[in-house]
Amino acid sequence: MTTRVIYPGTFDPVTNGHSDLIQRAARMFDTVIVAVAASPSKQPLFSLEERVKLLEQTISANTNIEVIGFTGLLVDLAKQQNANVLLRGLRTGSDFEYEMQLADMNRQLDPNLESVFLTPGEGVSFISSTLIKEVAKHGGEIERFVAPHVAKAVSEKLAK
Repeated sequence: MTTRVIYPGTFDPVTNGHSDLIQRAARMFDTVIVAVAASPSKQPLFSLEERVKLLEQTISANTNIEVIGFTGLLVDLAKQQNANVLLRGLRTGSDFEYEMQLADMNRQLDPNLESVFLTPGEGVSFISSTLIKEVAKHGGEIERFVAPHVAKAVSEKLAK
């Protein structure tokens, strides 16, 4: 059986924590679809197209990873992509509570779609896109938390 997993998120911007989960998932599943949510209500710093491009550049060496942008319900995307698993990252206890709610709702919408949770690797559990943007807005160094091309893109975007 081929497993196609979707790892959804806003990825605004993609961090080393995201990359860690993507790389680990690529070893566990046949295909990893990184699904970048439009998320206009979150008022992202980067456009959907920019976030997709940054992710493609981040994971360019992997052949079993696809990056796509999407709008709408995740369960509909999973059906369109023939995916049978959703991957979510858990950094904290509050993440767990929120992710359980989402998993339960997704199971109600599509009983055949399973959710799998991974915890971040050592040294990246505290990283979030929100923190990266806050540190960068105040002139802090973000290079050790994101890929070099992402740090450059954040710097350029905030300079505008």
